[in-house]
Amino acid sequence: MLAKLFDLSGRAALVTGGSKGLGKAMALGFAQAGADVFISSRHENELQAAAREIRSASPGRVEYAVADMSHRDQADQLAQAAIEALGRVDILVNNAGSNLPQPIDQIRDEDWDNLVELNLSSCMAMTRALVPFMKERRWGRIIHISSIMGFSSAGGRNAYSATKSALLGLARASANDLGPFGITVNCLAPGPFLTDLPMSLLSQEKQDEFARGTALGRWGQPEELVGPALLLASDAGSYITGASLIVDGGCLARIF
Repeated sequence: MLAKLFDLSGRAALVTGGSKGLGKAMALGFAQAGADVFISSRHENELQAAAREIRSASPGRVEYAVADMSHRDQADQLAQAAIEALGRVDILVNNAGSNLPQPIDQIRDEDWDNLVELNLSSCMAMTRALVPFMKERRWGRIIHISSIMGFSSAGGRNAYSATKSALLGLARASANDLGPFGITVNCLAPGPFLTDLPMSLLSQEKQDEFARGTALGRWGQPEELVGPALLLASDAGSYITGASLIVDGGCLARIF
């Protein structure tokens, strides 16, 4: 019975930003749990490599499409491509996002607008495009990838924290809209994970500081987000909605 709770056989999952890092880890986890998987990102070479890796480790279908979630019109195109390829989308993971640290008095309008579109508005647009089909089947799982910086923050993370906080509210509101149709909407809020984005932004000194700031004293590995994602994507999490699951190694548990 426990295995069945996490079984995604017969389900189809779409993971944006699924070619590397946390997105690829979650897509691989879903595939290994039995789901057909569709991934997207801006770079076809990375998608090809990720699709090969996922196919080699799972029996299901793995498809992909190039899509830039900072362009609103590409959300509908991606949703349609996934449905055409897999026949349905039961699980949507809005993972695509970025960060461009800027102090509040140095934010450029174009940078703010781009991050709001990518980190927040694309999640609305993808959800809006796919929930009508989930409503018809009266089953669906929507997972927004927020961040512990949606609960706390650091200098220069104005746009990032604002968008990640907004996802928490979006999930709560959508959970009320979609609950009557058997669709759950939740956030995962990761802490420091070893992915390309933080590694490209942080010096080694800052990386070490982040590690010391966790209760476990280390960064998370991408595969450590797979279990929480499977919980929210499967029947195991059928009574969890409008919630935010923090996966941060104990960052927010510490004061000093």
